[in-house]
Amino acid sequence: MAKTKTVTAKANAAQSAAPLASLRKAYGEALAEAGKANRDIVVLEADLGKSTMSHMFRDVHPERFFEMGIAEQNMTSVAAGFALAGKIPFAGSFAVFAAGRAYDQIRCSIAIPKANVKIMGSSCGLSDYGDGKTHQSVEDANIIRAMPNMVVLNPADAEEVRKMIPAMVKYNGPVYLRINRNDLPVFTSPKGEYKIGKIYPITEGKDAVIFATGVMVSKSVEAAARLKEKGFSVQVVNVSTLKPLLKKEILKYAAGKRAIITAEESVRSGGLGEAIASMVIGEVDAAFEMVAIGDTFGTSAHGYEELLVKYGLSAEHVYKAALKALK
Repeated sequence: MAKTKTVTAKANAAQSAAPLASLRKAYGEALAEAGKANRDIVVLEADLGKSTMSHMFRDVHPERFFEMGIAEQNMTSVAAGFALAGKIPFAGSFAVFAAGRAYDQIRCSIAIPKANVKIMGSSCGLSDYGDGKTHQSVEDANIIRAMPNMVVLNPADAEEVRKMIPAMVKYNGPVYLRINRNDLPVFTSPKGEYKIGKIYPITEGKDAVIFATGVMVSKSVEAAARLKEKGFSVQVVNVSTLKPLLKKEILKYAAGKRAIITAEESVRSGGLGEAIASMVIGEVDAAFEMVAIGDTFGTSAHGYEELLVKYGLSAEHVYKAALKALK
């Protein structure tokens, strides 16, 4: 426990240089703002509006907000109906329920007909640290990535969430957005538009590249700084579009590197690491390491950082994986 507290303290200190902001609040504010510009946007919620922050949309546009109760399957089907009627529905719940409980409705009513529905899975990964394995969605992104016709987005910070919402509205088709429950360091510039499918460099480096997503972007930036002290030049790339994952984008940053590392807050099986490995094999001559959750569910904890350390997702774990690949 003492070692965990020490690692957690170091992680908090290292991240203090970057401003922290709530991804959930950014979602609520951006959605409310988008609703002003586009009256076709409607929002459906499964009794979690105060947590997902969709209540911000309700406060401004109450006539286009629909409280569906604790009934994610029904909510998802109703969202598909709204899409058929020409609306742009955003359906929100905890990620574990949005992706898991309503899987069949997503598959049959949204993915197959390519319905223009936007699904928001909040409190993704291990970020709902206090509620244990039943509420920690370590597999949601992998499940939805496997489903044809779905776009899957995993923002690194609040600013990226703000930029994603207009892109989701503009995109004609189903999108799954997973959002962290906790405040995270902001690395995304407010300038420019977000483009689905594009990946964004956070740092520059020539020896290795870390393809990171979600909370693991900040952990990878910290690891890259430590590696620099060891004489290694490491680039961190934010892969916030998990699908479509474009091979040309991956190879653009992998080319010429001695080592490739992937970092994700998801189970390894069917995740980002395996997807990138399938793209670079035979294309890039580099050592390859994955940082991901093993074949396990989460557990309750007193804090988020404690879980990230326990499941091998700390900056220390990224640092060691990169060092191993580089050596």
